[in-house]
Amino acid sequence: MESKEEIRSARRLQRRNRTPEQIAAAGEALARHGVSWAKDVSGGSPATFTVYLGVAFEPPTLPLIEALHQEGHRILLPVCEPGRTMSWVEWTPETTFVRSSYAPIDEPEGERLTSAVAGADAAGIFMPATAVDGDGNRIGQGGGYYDRFLQGLKDSAQRPRTIAVTYDDDVLPSGAIPAEAFDQPVTEVLMPSGIVRLGR
Repeated sequence: MESKEEIRSARRLQRRNRTPEQIAAAGEALARHGVSWAKDVSGGSPATFTVYLGVAFEPPTLPLIEALHQEGHRILLPVCEPGRTMSWVEWTPETTFVRSSYAPIDEPEGERLTSAVAGADAAGIFMPATAVDGDGNRIGQGGGYYDRFLQGLKDSAQRPRTIAVTYDDDVLPSGAIPAEAFDQPVTEVLMPSGIVRLGR
């Protein structure tokens, strides 16, 4: 079995081969399917969702963020904090971004909410992933931020539904990703082609 870092490197290399046109089309498709998932999660009513801003060669999520906002949903974006934890800032079209002090990404400026508050408020969580296998094992960017976030919500009776966002070819066969004790598996994946349910 390949290591997580080997899989992560291979997926990042594959993602670099996409053209701007393919990336734009993927963003539109992710937005369409993501809004449908949010409608199912929220029962068609406005709700809060945590999302992230896809950068570089990640699947583009800005169209999804904008589409969710247009549907009346409240959007929370993550901010990296010390100890590989996160806080959250509400996104609007007027939100400005600054370079993170802890990761090579841009983060929203604004009032910060703790992960406990964001988790309690959120109906659903859109998560980054470089790969997911058929058992729901997920590889993120390597920082462990989302695993810590979900671990903190694990014992909550109101834990939000989670969905990983990937390209279609980032979904690997069952057993392809080594699972570790701290990993938090996902049960659904949002891809340009649609949504699939995972799990043993």
